[in-house]
Amino acid sequence: MSDLVVSPVVLGLWPIAGVTSVGVTPELSRQTIRAALDAGVTTFDTAFSYGYDGESDRLLGEMLAAGSSRRREGCVVISKVGQRWTADRKRVTDASPATLVADAEDSLRRIGIERFDLLMLHSVDPEIDVRRSIEALEGLRERGLAARIGLCNADFPALLAAAEAGPLSAVQWPLNLLQREVLDRRVEWCREQGIAVHTYWGLMKGLLAGRIDRQHVFDPGDSRPGYAIYQGAARERAHRVIDRLRQLGEEAELTVAQLSLGWVLSQPGVSSVLVGAKRPEQIRETARARPLSPELVAEIDAAVGASGWKA
Repeated sequence: MSDLVVSPVVLGLWPIAGVTSVGVTPELSRQTIRAALDAGVTTFDTAFSYGYDGESDRLLGEMLAAGSSRRREGCVVISKVGQRWTADRKRVTDASPATLVADAEDSLRRIGIERFDLLMLHSVDPEIDVRRSIEALEGLRERGLAARIGLCNADFPALLAAAEAGPLSAVQWPLNLLQREVLDRRVEWCREQGIAVHTYWGLMKGLLAGRIDRQHVFDPGDSRPGYAIYQGAARERAHRVIDRLRQLGEEAELTVAQLSLGWVLSQPGVSSVLVGAKRPEQIRETARARPLSPELVAEIDAAVGASGWKA
C-alpha cells in the first residue's frame, strides 16, 4: 500500500517547460511555484522530458533550494522517465533500462536532490516489455535514488504485468468529468491493491476551468486546438456542461475550475489531481479544490448526461 502523503492538488510542471504553452517566462514560472508553496501545495510533478533541456527540473530545483529547509523537507517530488527529446526536438518513448537509469540520474542532478519521492514510468514502450522497464525502476529504488516507483498511461494488461515486476506505489492517468475512460476496472483494481491513483487533465488543458469561451481564438503555437475535445460538436457539448457548472458554482460559491477538480477528487480511489499552471493566480485558485458533496457530484453528472456528451 502506498505510504506517500501528497497534497490533493499537485502542481504539474509541464506548462512551465514552455514546449506547448505560450507566454511562459522563467520569472513567471518561479512566481507560480512560489504561489503553489504559499497556497499549501506540497507535491510537484515533473519529468525528464518536461522541457527540451530539463527546464522544469531546473526551475523546480532552483525554487526548492531557495526555500527554507522546513518548507523543502515537506515537499514531495514526483518525476517520470521513459520519454525524451531527439536532437531535432521530437519527443519519443524510450523505456529501455539503460535509458531509464541514465535519465533518472540526470534528472536528479538537474533538480539537485538525492532521490525522488516517487519515480514513474512515463509511457509503456511498445518495443520493451514493461516488466523490464519496471525492473529498471526497481533497481533505482534499491539504490536509494527513488523512495517509490509507479506507472503512467498504461492499459489494464500492462498494469497487471508491471505490478508483477515491482512494487507499484502509484499510477497516473488522465481523468476529468468528460473523459472518464479510466473509471473502468483500472481504478477499482488499484483501489483494491492499495495503489494510489494520481490523475491529470482534470481541467482538460484549461477548457474545464471555464475561462475559454465559445469564440476564443488560440494564439499561434498553442497545442490545444489539436485535441478533439476542442473541436466542433464535442466542444459545444463541453461548453453546455461548463454553462451548468457556472450556475452550480454560483450556488456553491466555487469556481468552475474548483468544481471540475473537485469532481475528480470525489471519485473513489483517486488520491490527487495534477494541475498545470504557468501564472501564480491559476494555482492560487485551483489549490483550493477539494472533494465535493455527493449531491453536487450528482448534479455535475446530470449536466454531463444532459449535454449529449459521449466519452
